[in-house]
Formats: sequence, C-alpha cells, structure tokens
Amino acid sequence: MLKEINSIKNQAKKEIEKAKDLKDLDRVFKKYLGKKGQITKVLRSLKDLSKTKRAKTGKAANELKHFLKTEIDQKAQEIESKIKKKAKKEEWVDITLPGKRIEIGHLHPLTQARREVEHIFQLLGFSVIDGPEIESEWYNFDALNIPKDHPARDLWDTLYLKDGKLLRTHTSPNQVRFMEKNQPPLRIIVPGRTFRYEATDASHEVNFYQIEGLMVDRKGKVTIANYKAIIKEFLERFFGKPTKIRLRPSYFPFTVISFEMDVSCPICDEKGCSTCGNSGWVELMGAGMVHPNVFKYSGLNPQKWQGFAFGMGLERLIMVKQRIKDIRFFYNNDIRFLKQF
Repeated sequence: MLKEINSIKNQAKKEIEKAKDLKDLDRVFKKYLGKKGQITKVLRSLKDLSKTKRAKTGKAANELKHFLKTEIDQKAQEIESKIKKKAKKEEWVDITLPGKRIEIGHLHPLTQARREVEHIFQLLGFSVIDGPEIESEWYNFDALNIPKDHPARDLWDTLYLKDGKLLRTHTSPNQVRFMEKNQPPLRIIVPGRTFRYEATDASHEVNFYQIEGLMVDRKGKVTIANYKAIIKEFLERFFGKPTKIRLRPSYFPFTVISFEMDVSCPICDEKGCSTCGNSGWVELMGAGMVHPNVFKYSGLNPQKWQGFAFGMGLERLIMVKQRIKDIRFFYNNDIRFLKQF
C-alpha cells in the first residue's frame, strides 16, 4: 500500500506541473483529492488493514494529501499570476493619452423644427393641440366638406384600414374635433404626422408632417388681413429675416375664399435660384376662410363665427430654409445628413 501511495504522489506531481490553466488544475484536484479521488479511496481502505499497517498507511496517506494540497495551491497562484501579467500587458492604457470624445446624440431636424414652429405660434397666442393618427371618414372628409366623389378619398391618396378607419391624410380633422368641444374665440395649431398612398420622390413621401392652423372669432373680427399679419410674422421669425408673402386664388373644399400662399425666397431674396426655380417665390401653404359647412358640422353657427385655416408641410419649411432638395433625406437615417443639424 505504501508503494501505491508513493506511485500516486509521483504521478500527481507530474500532472500538477503539466497543468496549463485552472481548469486542468481542478481536474487534477478532483482526480486525487475529490470525494471519489484516489487518496479518498486509500483512506477508505484502511479499515481492511491490520492495526500496524493501518497506522503507517494512514500517516502516509494524510501526508500525501497535505503535500498535494500545497502543490496545487502553489500551482494555482503561479497560473493566476501569469493571467494577471498577461491581462495587464494586453489591457494596458497610457493614461497620458487624450481621451476619446464620447459622441452625444441630438434631436432630429424635424423635431427641432417642430419645436421652433410651436414656440413661435405660442408667442403669437396659439395653443398647440394633438389628435389621433387613425381617423374616421367623417372627421377626415365629411366634416371638412369634402364630397364623396373627391379624388382624395380614392385608395391612391388614402390608406384605409380593415375596420373602416383610415390613416389621416392631414391634421385638419382636428379643426372639427376641437370646435366640437371648445367654444370660440380660439387660436390653435395642430402639428402631427400624416399619411398618403403615393409614390415617393424628391418632394413626396408616404409619411410626412403637417402644421394645421385655425383662428376663429365673432363675425367680422377675423379676416384675411389677420391671416397675412400672423403668417408674415411667423415666417420672419422662422427664417430669421424680412419676408414678403403673396396670395394666389385657389380651391379647397373646406374653405371659401381659398388661396395658395407664396413666400419670397429666403435663399436668394427674390433674385432667382434653384430653390425657387428662378422665380423668386416659393409656394409654402394653402389657406382660406373656414367654409360655413365646416362650422355647421362642428356644431357652430356660421352666422355668428368666422375664421381662417391654413396647412403647411413641416418638411417643406425646413427644405426651403436649409436648401434641402430631397424630402426622403429626413427618413433615410443617414448619419451624414443628420449630423448637419
């Protein structure tokens, strides 16, 4: 039995020396000192020996047990020391080098512009309201005096849902929603996302943002002159320079006395450039005096109330101000474009 213990000692010592990492060392420990290890087997066999041999063998086995524990602990320290040195060498950092600047994100240009628009109109006495993006035909079309045979109702322009609802094509439905629950006088703008079923190109997107505006007061108190003054003030604050505007007759179902509004090109000051097509003017929004039927559908008497409404694209405002030629840039998530703002 003593020869066997000596043999175990020599074999274990060789295996401890060959261990390359802590996993190898753990296997050696279990092989010789574990619950089913060779030293444990020797100690359990002592009961079968005579009293004299049991004393000698037991002493030798315990000495071997202590020896192996010591050897394994020393080897473990040696391996851990090598690991630390290697990690220190690989992860070494020169603290005298300048640090790397952490990139900080910023608001999307659409968000920046929307906040600026809201701020300017709030200074002009307007409230900012919101409404649902999923609408009914009543609010999106009927209540805005848009006839059943109007082409905007076709699938080509409107995205219909299975339950009969639709994705709003403008934020104008909130004119009616707000007037149903709020008694004039009122001044509101409704910024929000709208949807159209159409092919995308440099000036069209299936998803875009619109700023709807509405001002209503007693008959005779709100006129086109009020609209011109408010919009001119807004544009001069937004573009940061004196601005001229002009109105051109047009047609919209939800307004009577309807017009398109052009602004003097803020890039070339009416001299002519690629932004304005060398005309000196840029078409910016549609507007007009609220149609009497819209007041009726909202529960207001058109004989008592009068007002104007307007709608403009948020992307269009930024494109004119920043000379951006393609509306799709706002939605491509190209960091090279976004970093410019």
